[in-house]
Amino acid sequence: MRFRQVHLDFHTSEAIPGIGREFSKAQFQSMLRTGHVDSVTVFSKCHHGWAYHPSEANEMHPQLTFDLLGEMIAAAHEIGVRTPVYLSAGLDEKLARRHPEWLIRDAEDRTRWVKDFMTPGYHEFCMNTPYLDLLLAQIHEAVSRYEADGIFLDIVGVRKCRCQYCVTALRAAGRDPRDEAAVVALGEQTYLHYARRVRETIDAVKPGLPVYHNNGHQQRGRRDLVQVNSHLELESLPTGGWGYDHFPLSARYAQTLGMEFLGMTGKFHTSWGEFGGYKHPNALRFETALSLAHGARCSIGDQLHPSGLMDEATYALIGTAYSEVKAKEEWCSGVTAVADIAVLSLEAAREACPGGQARRGERNLADAGVVRMLTEGHYLYDIVDTFSDFSAYKVLILPDEVSVWPELADAIESFTAGGGKLLVTGCSGLNLAGNAFALNMGITWLGENPYQPAYFKPYFTPGALLPASFVMYGEGQLIELQEGQGEALGHLENPYFNRDVFTFCSHQHTPGAMENNGPGMTESSSGIYIAWKVFSEYAEAGSLILKELVLHALSRLLPLPSLRTNLPARGITTLQYQQAEQRYVNHLLYAAPALKGRIEVIEDLVPLHDITVSLRLPSPGPVHRVYLAPYMTELPFTLSQDGEITYTIPYLENHQMAVIELV
Repeated sequence: MRFRQVHLDFHTSEAIPGIGREFSKAQFQSMLRTGHVDSVTVFSKCHHGWAYHPSEANEMHPQLTFDLLGEMIAAAHEIGVRTPVYLSAGLDEKLARRHPEWLIRDAEDRTRWVKDFMTPGYHEFCMNTPYLDLLLAQIHEAVSRYEADGIFLDIVGVRKCRCQYCVTALRAAGRDPRDEAAVVALGEQTYLHYARRVRETIDAVKPGLPVYHNNGHQQRGRRDLVQVNSHLELESLPTGGWGYDHFPLSARYAQTLGMEFLGMTGKFHTSWGEFGGYKHPNALRFETALSLAHGARCSIGDQLHPSGLMDEATYALIGTAYSEVKAKEEWCSGVTAVADIAVLSLEAAREACPGGQARRGERNLADAGVVRMLTEGHYLYDIVDTFSDFSAYKVLILPDEVSVWPELADAIESFTAGGGKLLVTGCSGLNLAGNAFALNMGITWLGENPYQPAYFKPYFTPGALLPASFVMYGEGQLIELQEGQGEALGHLENPYFNRDVFTFCSHQHTPGAMENNGPGMTESSSGIYIAWKVFSEYAEAGSLILKELVLHALSRLLPLPSLRTNLPARGITTLQYQQAEQRYVNHLLYAAPALKGRIEVIEDLVPLHDITVSLRLPSPGPVHRVYLAPYMTELPFTLSQDGEITYTIPYLENHQMAVIELV
């Protein structure tokens, strides 16, 4: 998979004249060179439904007079640039108005994307209709006629549909289309059937050609849905609503799956379909470096003007980032992440939990909150599912709402028996009935705390705070220590009363009554339990005490982490291992996005000086040298008696890679 890709959108209305009339092979090649692009995804079919080449399986755009796809592929290949080919699989607006009976429908017969045909926008197709055969013919044509280096199929995934084809299929199988579970099951069956037919269609012409089915989100815990792809393309445009926390969450799960993947951002100030909007070059520099730091290749989204002329400002912007990526590739391929901590994703746990499918789509802030907290604490961690080998890690985190069933309990017990430690928060660790702990944490669950908010009085001084009783806004749990099984690290203090019409105090909430109402954070031989949903609350409100509780817990559970650094909280660090080269690569990044209106913007990159890193390498062979790549600047280092290597990065502007080369 190439490192420097562009996803070149071309969703172009039939009402626009002169499609492609300004396309120039020389200008197209010049822009790809300016952008240091080595792969560009070009269009066979767009959301409007038109083909950008002569077609028997589809209809060529009525304002296009030549084979635009063919010329783009030939021009790119001539300069060594690969060309995956895009087809809009789920959307085809010209066909939607001819065959509305093939569209996805909800229980009230509304369409998906836009609810009707009087609203501007697209309508999504059901793959359980005759539309699938038309789509397969379009894919077959693109693969047969053109030297595609892959196929990208957009707007597909598991869907709930009650079109008449799906209703008929459910009733024929003896299922009730009013039964939500039956509708979901048919949606999964439909998607997997679609993916299998696509693979068969492509393999009949070009066996093994890479294929990616884009749904905008890789569902954690559903490896069967992930593995219909040959690789992963993690769509994550920070300014388009995803934010800067989204990609690390997706990437730290993807990197555990053993598949090549890329991070897809965009050149836009906002998101897809924006003409004339541009990010600051520093934003793209940071976003591409973020992909490299997480073991991913890079993709930047652009949209071709209807004239076919490539935008010079866009490729100058892309080139700023990709010139740096090009210089760094040597240290970013064939990598595996080093991690001390496994976070059992709440999304994945819900998926695997017996009966947990009913909780699909429920609010989940815990996964985002734990990623933010661990990143700010500069811990090395992976996001895992229940198929993962917990024994590869030193600490396992169950964030906020992870119910525990017998098989999961057995896996966790095996982990702790082998010396692993647990960090459990909120309702996590309770059995499926939610009335008792299913894990041996040395505590007994008494119920939910009826007081909210309440207060926590730690028996330690939180690192960045003075001693106090701290307000905890979220729902808490009431627990008691089992005799001789552990110790309290702090206690719960309830307010005098909950805020109500006849009992309220001051502007927000009632102060604490300064009484010990039982432990709020405990430690046993298995690990540490915190009685609040600290990760969800941190994702929503960012109260510093929540992070301090977790960082204190981890300092006890993981006293000798693989990595320590004085990088500021907003900085990001990862450690990747290149086995073939026998070297570790320590990535360090720093940028501070600013919220401007509704958009997170990176503009200024403030340089940092003298960032110290200490590493305990998993494979502590003799260290030959430490240097900064790609500059090959030697870094002095020290090695302690217990094998910890320490070095200082003298200057960090956006991204640095420290390479630890073993003998």
